[in-house]
Amino acid sequence: MLVTLLLLGIWIYCCLDVLRTDASELRHLSKTGWLAIAFFGFLIGSVLWLLDGRPRNRQAVLGSRMAAAGPLGPDDDPAFLRDLERRLRGEDG
Repeated sequence: MLVTLLLLGIWIYCCLDVLRTDASELRHLSKTGWLAIAFFGFLIGSVLWLLDGRPRNRQAVLGSRMAAAGPLGPDDDPAFLRDLERRLRGEDG
């Protein structure tokens, strides 16, 4: 029973991971192709997705995407923080 739940969990994770992954990050096949392999291939399709389909270094992909997008919020923007500090000191002109 435990093995069945584990395999089912891996299969569901892989199917959801295919759906969440951006199409530009996929390797070798389209998103539809990988979803079909993971969904209909069950264990073999899931292993193929984990080993060959998903991006190898997801953190590097996310890091480069964040760097290209710029600051995420005001507290990450150095110019905003300098302006805020200047206003707090009363140098608002």
